[in-house]
Amino acid sequence: MRSGPQAAKGVEVPSFSLPDDASFEQLRKQAKDLRDLAGAGVPGALGLVAANHPQGAHAVTLTGAQLVVARHYGFSSWARLKRHLEMIERYRRAPDEVADAGGPSGSPGPAGPGALAGEFLALACLRFGGDDGPDRWERAARLLAGHPELARDSIHVAAAVADEQAVRAHLAADAALVSRDGGPYGWPPLLYLAFARHDPQVSEAALLGTARVLLGHGADPDAGYLWHGLYPPFTAVTGALGGGETGQPQHRHGFALAALLLAAGADANDGQALYNLQFGDDDRHLVLLFEHGLGRGDGGPWAARFGHTADSPAELLRGQLWWAIVHDMRDRVRLLVGHGADFLTPYAAPGGRPVTLRTSHGRTPAEVAALNGSPALARWLVAQGASEPALTGPDALIAALLAGDRAAAESLREHAAAAREQRPGLIVWAAARGRAGAVEMLAGLGFDVNARARTDTPTEQQWETALHHAAGEGDLALARLLLRLGADPGITDTRFGATPLGWAHHFGRPEMVAFLEPVTPGER
Repeated sequence: MRSGPQAAKGVEVPSFSLPDDASFEQLRKQAKDLRDLAGAGVPGALGLVAANHPQGAHAVTLTGAQLVVARHYGFSSWARLKRHLEMIERYRRAPDEVADAGGPSGSPGPAGPGALAGEFLALACLRFGGDDGPDRWERAARLLAGHPELARDSIHVAAAVADEQAVRAHLAADAALVSRDGGPYGWPPLLYLAFARHDPQVSEAALLGTARVLLGHGADPDAGYLWHGLYPPFTAVTGALGGGETGQPQHRHGFALAALLLAAGADANDGQALYNLQFGDDDRHLVLLFEHGLGRGDGGPWAARFGHTADSPAELLRGQLWWAIVHDMRDRVRLLVGHGADFLTPYAAPGGRPVTLRTSHGRTPAEVAALNGSPALARWLVAQGASEPALTGPDALIAALLAGDRAAAESLREHAAAAREQRPGLIVWAAARGRAGAVEMLAGLGFDVNARARTDTPTEQQWETALHHAAGEGDLALARLLLRLGADPGITDTRFGATPLGWAHHFGRPEMVAFLEPVTPGER
């Protein structure tokens, strides 16, 4: 959920994201606790009331506490928050919690009629839970080969296997099946079609023919679900195009299917599809989405359901522009700016979220480019009409370091202490950007070579070290440099508790394993 200002006593205060998997009962308990704590005079509770209640700090009633909780999370009233949570519950799904046999994880799954269909569907489709992979899809294919009648018995299976004739037969018998949620994931048939990955040989004609039958009988081209209740939704377009942090594969005919769905009315402002595909260098998805209205309109039915918590089309483009800038994706920046992405207004991350924008808060896209060591990109943005980046003091030093400008960095070294305080994990981001020269300069200016930060964004979240990144990437030259600069091979990351050697094993880097084993404590 994006943050935004809410008025309280004439003052603008930031709102905060709802907890993951938030429930109405959970927030009602928060309100009760807040009432009791404010009544007892606890300063933190009174401060929260002061920031969010029209009457300022006082011992609130339960109704008053509910208003405070609602405003804290960016809603104008408790009733609006309640409706929002009800909408989340309606569309919430957790496919990764479904066991292979079709029941909740850890259970034996359903028995009797439909059990095999449920097992097949649970195995056949992407579920973005960390275990998507060929072994699951091959098991699904074997199960289907042994039970070809499954498509005849279930429209959800018929859709997943792109059996156009079986789908027609199901709909002829009961037209309402076209939108009926079912199968282990509680999806309508169109989502099983879009997320299925079990058949690498499925033909485009079969896939599109089945999709046309479903759409022709009234299937919603914007069909989707909220993964664990989180926005934005995983739509049919999202499923067709795949991608994501762990690189779930696109459907073999994903672009053709996505184009068909978009032509049928699916909204192109698909936040999850944009997120999933931002990690690679291929911009074809943006070209396709722009052709069908990305960046325009009102955001479609999902934005209507979730109101101010949904990014507007313009905000989606701004988020994509930010990602492209900090990763120096120049072609993507040009494409986004050419299609109307706002490259003039400073970025803002009130309330501390999203955390990935913290280091860009109050900065223009051109300043973000300069601050991330991409002066050429900053100059291009200025040529398009952006103001010249105005970086001074520690910001100017950080920009020079990441750009590899030794002369400029030397002239600004008086700001090293302030830069270290501002960006203590900068050496991690420099390593992630492949800037070995910057890593060496940063170490020379006293930046901690064992600092932890994120490697996917320039953010001071203490995740992993530069050596973890080098190990995962198999970058031996960088690993040697880091060890020479004092990197600790025995240090663990904060997410997985693994050493750089553990990362090398996990990512299948045998040369790095051989390099790190002799120097990692406990491995000698």
